[in-house]
Amino acid sequence: MAITAALVKELRERTGSGMMECKKALVETNGDIEQAVENMRKAGMAKADKKASRTAADGVVVAGNTGTGVVMLEVNCETDFVAKGDDFGGFVDAVLAALSENRVDSVEALNDVAIAGGTVDEVRRGLIAKIGENISIRRFEYVDGDVVGVYSHGGRIIAAAAISGGEVELARDIAMHITASTPLYITQNDIDQDYIAKEKEILTEQAASSGKPAEIIEKMIQGRLNKQLNEVTLYGQPFVKDPDQTIEKLVKAAGVDVTAMSRYAVGEGIEVEETD
Repeated sequence: MAITAALVKELRERTGSGMMECKKALVETNGDIEQAVENMRKAGMAKADKKASRTAADGVVVAGNTGTGVVMLEVNCETDFVAKGDDFGGFVDAVLAALSENRVDSVEALNDVAIAGGTVDEVRRGLIAKIGENISIRRFEYVDGDVVGVYSHGGRIIAAAAISGGEVELARDIAMHITASTPLYITQNDIDQDYIAKEKEILTEQAASSGKPAEIIEKMIQGRLNKQLNEVTLYGQPFVKDPDQTIEKLVKAAGVDVTAMSRYAVGEGIEVEETD
């Protein structure tokens, strides 16, 4: 069967592959386009599996609305070039929409959700085969609340804050603060007691050599501990837009509480092998 330009064009539109790759696939199947599509899909999945071990530490972090708040999402690729591409962006949008419409509790469950072109995992693996980079859905998290604000810093850092009432502008301001100041907890009550005990032990050892009386040492330890705990808690941090007041004073003045928060930064914690 003659391999026409129209047949090659149709296969390209259906698979997103290059002209020569499509022509070769059609030659191998004697013009059977359905068999060519199946063969290319199988080959693409095999390519995707081979790339799965490659580190994907670039990408984007985004958030989308749900019926009860927002969902935060990080999708990784290998390079900034791919992260800015339309194909990658379209996939991220599709995954975000799937999370907004289907509340799942793990990446494994998300992989089985249907989107345009197949399941999330099938489309992901097909995209890997097309662009030649590993792509992974790293994590997502639902942030629910009465009022939820989101702040994105260039698609590289994103945060969400939920408050128990008030205006969305306040929640967004708090989310902006979270992107800049990276609090680990909302209040000191949220901090694990083992962590506090360990920090106090370290501070006690540091203060023991000061030669000061025991009651003075105890005050020194407590003061340093409170300062340290304030640095890692949202409520204890000075508000980035008005450092003269803490976040705790800000929300109390508005008559609300921060009930949930989340902060994602692209690739944080992923170890990248350095090469010469």
